[in-house]
Amino acid sequence: CRCGFLFFLSTMSSKQAVAAAAIASTILGNPLQLGSTTSSTVVVAFRPPSQHQHHRNKYSASTILLKSSAISESPSLPTENSDDGNGNDDDNNKSNEESLWWKDFQLKDSTLAPSVINDFPILSTSFDADGKIISSSSDNDDDDDVKQTKKRLVYLDSAATSQKPNAVTTALTSYYEHANSNVHRGAHALSREATEQYESARDKVASFIHASSRNEIVFTSGATEAINLVATALSQSCGQPPNKKNARELYLSGGDEIIITESEHHSNIVPWQMVAERTGAVLKYVPVCADTGGFDLDAFTELITPQTKFVSVQHVSNVLGSINPVGEIVDIVRSKAAPGAKIMLDACQSVPHMGVDVQTLNVDFIAASGHKMCGPTGIGFLWGKESVLNSLPPYKGGGEMIDEVYMDHSTYAPAPARFEAGTPAIAQAIGLGAAIDYLNEIGMERIHDYEVELADYLRRRLEDVKGVTVLGPPVGTERAALCAFVTDAVHPSDLGTFLDVEGVAIRAGHHCCQPLHRALGYSHSARASLYFYNTKEDVDDFIAVLEDTLKFFGSLGGDAIEEADSDDAFVPLF
Repeated sequence: CRCGFLFFLSTMSSKQAVAAAAIASTILGNPLQLGSTTSSTVVVAFRPPSQHQHHRNKYSASTILLKSSAISESPSLPTENSDDGNGNDDDNNKSNEESLWWKDFQLKDSTLAPSVINDFPILSTSFDADGKIISSSSDNDDDDDVKQTKKRLVYLDSAATSQKPNAVTTALTSYYEHANSNVHRGAHALSREATEQYESARDKVASFIHASSRNEIVFTSGATEAINLVATALSQSCGQPPNKKNARELYLSGGDEIIITESEHHSNIVPWQMVAERTGAVLKYVPVCADTGGFDLDAFTELITPQTKFVSVQHVSNVLGSINPVGEIVDIVRSKAAPGAKIMLDACQSVPHMGVDVQTLNVDFIAASGHKMCGPTGIGFLWGKESVLNSLPPYKGGGEMIDEVYMDHSTYAPAPARFEAGTPAIAQAIGLGAAIDYLNEIGMERIHDYEVELADYLRRRLEDVKGVTVLGPPVGTERAALCAFVTDAVHPSDLGTFLDVEGVAIRAGHHCCQPLHRALGYSHSARASLYFYNTKEDVDDFIAVLEDTLKFFGSLGGDAIEEADSDDAFVPLF
């Protein structure tokens, strides 16, 4: 048919129309062609799919009319609580009252988020009807039409990266304006000042996680590099014993076992696969406990043998939100694994949200990212017991990490310098130090307690949304301040696009956890994640837009969540 399908998106903002058109294009499996676009009407033509082309939905109608605000004015759908005319009004009223429990809910520490919100200028961002950011200097800000269509930012993507307070951005600017110089190498005043600020940041990190010594903190570009540092150092000899000169170095060889879990972030899977390939070590994993989202201690115990040399697990799952029982994991490794077996903890989702004490945890390494804890991007750290760090060979060669250099050999500085070759991320480290000062001023215990309650509220609200399945621990189980979920009505990428149109920022995809999603039976999920600057109102606004969006997709009919031909076809829109 040469005429194609026509979609008339009337009285919608242009971005809403384009979002709807792009999603409809995905559903029909064909590239969209946009016709003339105005603020009131968009005409979108689709070529009909060939009979050999797979697509998510097939519609018999050649024309679908979507009237103003595709979300808010979609046809209402019958629900389980609808009056069926059989005298069940009392039951329906009671059910409706129960479903509105959240209106009277109050957070115990309801003053925390409002007290810090002005420290994060980006959180005051607002959008016009087209989803474009309204500049603070916009001439149209006082326009009545703009005021009526203006939407505020609801940022629910802090598990990917947190926002930065003024204290951090000010510290970065101050360094560049007043202390910019290379560290450690200069005798002049600027170099001394830069070095003092840089090394002061190391002291702040050490204190923040209760390290025994500042020498146990290695600055890295992030948690990914921290994990790769350890993995590379352990496999540098490619499975062969190091030479006699370096006989005390730790290394992995053929037959040694490395244990991870199926729930890990890719950055805690791929490096260990590389280690296994280089050394002949055996990589084993703990299957995900799909029913509870918890850590399967029984399966873990069975995997640990006297050949187990290294265990690397996450502290908190970035998808499930589950908190792993580190104490029990450590006890099992120390009692069953090879003598001297090492344990690494991916602490990206724990260090920003709860007090972390490496002395209590009793692991050998932890990796964390600065950008998830109000710090800049491009900075993170590796903590390791000082004796363990000094038993590892260098990760990179160059300046700073040496003791003596000769033409036929070199000797290396002790930790942390041996792992910080070259000019470090000076400004970023200083910014991380400022972030730690900021978090300490609020108090990590207060942050943790607030997030536990807000996370439970988010989990309960999602539980009430028809057609939503939340991944991870059930309601009532303590979880991190994030919820990944899938719906019966819409693919996560399409959902993320529609929520973005309304100013709600979530994440859609596999969240760098493809094995976990496969084990759960999904290719992707949507994720809403919180931090201490989020409010109850943020959650409520998110749920309201989510429910409206699901009603809209439900009104289209069909099974919109059906997967495309392959996972590779997933591309988040916009």
